[in-house]
Amino acid sequence: MLRRLLAPVAAIATLAGASALAEDVTVAVTAIVEHPSLDAVRDGIRDRLVELGYVEGETLEFVYESAQGSPAIAAQVARQFVGDAPDVIVPISTPSAQAVVAATTDIPVVFTAVTDPLAAGLVTDLDAPGGNVTGLSDMIPIAEHLALIGEILPDVERLGFMYNPGEANSVVVLERMTALAAEAGIEIVEAGAPRSADVLSAAQSLVGDVDAVYVPTDNTIVSALEALLGVGQSSGMPVFSADTDSVNRGTIATVGFDYYDVGVQTADVVARVLEGEDPGTIPVSFASGSELAVNPAAAEAMGVTLPDAVLERASVVVE
Repeated sequence: MLRRLLAPVAAIATLAGASALAEDVTVAVTAIVEHPSLDAVRDGIRDRLVELGYVEGETLEFVYESAQGSPAIAAQVARQFVGDAPDVIVPISTPSAQAVVAATTDIPVVFTAVTDPLAAGLVTDLDAPGGNVTGLSDMIPIAEHLALIGEILPDVERLGFMYNPGEANSVVVLERMTALAAEAGIEIVEAGAPRSADVLSAAQSLVGDVDAVYVPTDNTIVSALEALLGVGQSSGMPVFSADTDSVNRGTIATVGFDYYDVGVQTADVVARVLEGEDPGTIPVSFASGSELAVNPAAAEAMGVTLPDAVLERASVVVE
């Protein structure tokens, strides 16, 4: 059974012509797992659609399903959505997007929070996706992340990379980070965790072998982040992340997106499809906006003192 997410947001039409929206629509949203970043994307999509004039419970049915971290469940959810024939399906994350795109060539699909849509096989052309698919990429600023880690830890030589080898996004980021890190004289040390239950042991394998650990926007690792943070704090192993929500949870710092805003940007594409545009003619877009987030208390717990220059530039300081 699908469950409806009821928004507490007032359903007020804010755009000219919003009162002339077409017939009632159904937007079906799914994510590979529930964690703060993906949840923020979902909420941004829903709230923006309401802001655009769709009245939840009246002109908008907004349904959501989590795959609970399982690709098999993601495929099941995709088939269920296709059977229910919503107006648009919005998969959040690469695994969910791959499952949905594999399940339908007819229902419009607007993916989001996908690092590399080409590598994931979702589209073959970013400018002209074709077919029934378009979406939004959250390609992360890897070079900025390495520069930030180097600014905070000037002596870093070996950087652990925690990821699920089965997640296409993370493999792409690993390849790019390895190349960029080599140019900076940093060696990347891989630690794979195919399941969230493997995160603790993967983190423990890095203790004493690396100067710090980096977590990409990997849903498996982020969903079990507290296990890694516990190891980082107990062993004095600094942990950095690619997303700002993880800084709120206890990583040291990052330059990243506001994922609620990623959801808002995604909803604008969804609205274009609902209003009649062919998704195959809408170029894949890239998330905009970034912010430097730091967590001084987390840094201190891992034996790190944040430089004044970093603190002064930070747009978000977790208290």
